[in-house]
Amino acid sequence: MTNERTNEVVSNSLDIAKQNIEKLKKLFPEVLSENKIDFDKLRLILGDEIEIGPERYNFTWNGKKQAIRLAQQPTTATLKPNKNKSKDWATTKNIYIEGDNLEVLKILQKSYAGKIKLIYIDPPYNTGNDFVYQDDFSNSLDNYLKITNQSDETGKKRSTNIETNGRYHTDWLNMMYPRLRLARNLLSNDGVIFISIDDNEQGNLRKMCDEIFGEKNLITQIVHKARASVSNDKIISQNHNFILLYAKDIDIIFKKRFEIGLDPILEGFSNPDNDYRGDWKGTPVDGPGGAKKGNPYYNFMGVEGYFRYSKETMQKLYNDNLIIKTEKGLQRKYFISDAKKSRKTDTSWWEDGGYTTNATRSLIKLMGNKTFDTPKPVKLIERMLKLFTNNDKSALVLDFFSGSATTAEAVMKINAEDAGSRKYILVQLPEIISEKTDAFSSGFRKITEIAEERIHRAGEKIISANPNLTKKLDIGFKVFELEKSNLKKWNMESKDLVTMINLIQDNLEPDSTEDDLIYEIMLKQGLELTLPIKKIMVDKTSIYKIAYGSLFVVLGKNITSDFAKEIIKFVKNEELENVTVVLQDTGFINDSEKLNAIEILNNGGIEYNDILSI
Repeated sequence: MTNERTNEVVSNSLDIAKQNIEKLKKLFPEVLSENKIDFDKLRLILGDEIEIGPERYNFTWNGKKQAIRLAQQPTTATLKPNKNKSKDWATTKNIYIEGDNLEVLKILQKSYAGKIKLIYIDPPYNTGNDFVYQDDFSNSLDNYLKITNQSDETGKKRSTNIETNGRYHTDWLNMMYPRLRLARNLLSNDGVIFISIDDNEQGNLRKMCDEIFGEKNLITQIVHKARASVSNDKIISQNHNFILLYAKDIDIIFKKRFEIGLDPILEGFSNPDNDYRGDWKGTPVDGPGGAKKGNPYYNFMGVEGYFRYSKETMQKLYNDNLIIKTEKGLQRKYFISDAKKSRKTDTSWWEDGGYTTNATRSLIKLMGNKTFDTPKPVKLIERMLKLFTNNDKSALVLDFFSGSATTAEAVMKINAEDAGSRKYILVQLPEIISEKTDAFSSGFRKITEIAEERIHRAGEKIISANPNLTKKLDIGFKVFELEKSNLKKWNMESKDLVTMINLIQDNLEPDSTEDDLIYEIMLKQGLELTLPIKKIMVDKTSIYKIAYGSLFVVLGKNITSDFAKEIIKFVKNEELENVTVVLQDTGFINDSEKLNAIEILNNGGIEYNDILSI
């Protein structure tokens, strides 16, 4: 069947390199020469901002160029839904993805670019035994399938990265760099990323993040006291980890700084003078910086010294019954009503962020056995959420090294506290569990199985502990698994004539379902995975109305033009605009029915460019 009258759904994930080139062309159209970038002209335009000297400040390593290319290389892989592993599929807005996070981050680029408010990751610290695998620069999806024993070749479960291999830091940097580049694209303009790390790679991670996120976008480097005990086998016991905190755009974050912070301390308020404005407590009005800070010096109410307000402002405050005299001198009333609206500025020293030992004990209690080594404390991630999502209780949170799924539990707990509707996307490689572990004895075979069970149990526990929740708590999650495309032609490396003829007969992979195909199309079209899907049958043809009617997908083996009339009814009755229709090209009875359907859609207001085929 021909495909002359319809466009084709793009088979790859977002082509980041092409996108960047298009941005450059828009910024500097004069650098185009026969539709190519003239770098000599670009250097001329940028003037002194170009560094071409052989000696310059630069952070590099063997394989960095390949790592950059790897981040920009599109993928034809997709995410397949697994409703058997999921909980509350129809209603939940949370997503759990089993797969290589590099491929998954590429797949998410179209649907989630600029939508993630907070990213937290706890990547391998490169301590020798926690290095999962090295990326195959030629085909990372095939590499993933081998690692997880899904391909014919023998898979490897874990590789070590010992210092004697000669590429100790290089391998780790090549693994992290493309993932962080892709992660930055997903952050909203007011988004932030927290990254846990220890001394092994802290220096390299900071230099890498300075390059990817911009040196000025470092908010701070947090020191997290992760253990209380002392290691006597060390010269100095290392009881801390680092958490690097970067903004997508620190200027935006700085403007919002008064909204950022921890819950205020509401102790010490009272109303001894029955002020109609409610309880209050005194706060200093003196100017501790003195003359050096430009504080004025004068006498007020018999107290002489430097003050933080001018004498005129002080008098206005006094007239409004806001200045009082106490044994400590002059103070200003600070009302509890204002305190409730404020945020407490946090520091970079997190001594109360929870210990790893406590986190391990809590997880053992929840799961009934030791299932995971060194999980992160729920309290630690709750603190991050309180800092940056207090004013955005529907924020989307991402963790693409999710391990035992601590982030999911933290999101559910804080939602239970403040009636929020924060959502998460978790990504985890389905690593095989060693037969020697307690987790294996408990029946778990992959890390992802532990995490999914942990989310389920933690959600039930939170609901039990909060019987009076004012809002239904979302403790469900949709499970998706990284797989090759559902369409044969998108998986092909070469398309000879004989193969193409076979594809015309049946383009779907043998194990693919309609659900699989629907979610793949949603991702290719840049739609979020939790948007509503409604199925309508017209004879034996399936019509999927997606995202409130912004997308219609038509599937079947004997498709006639009747479906088109049904779609036009929806468009007119619901006054839909910007509608896209995707047709299964190989499913039509004949060319005539397909052409009739396209004509009906065109006459109904759906333009040619908005009719795509697979």
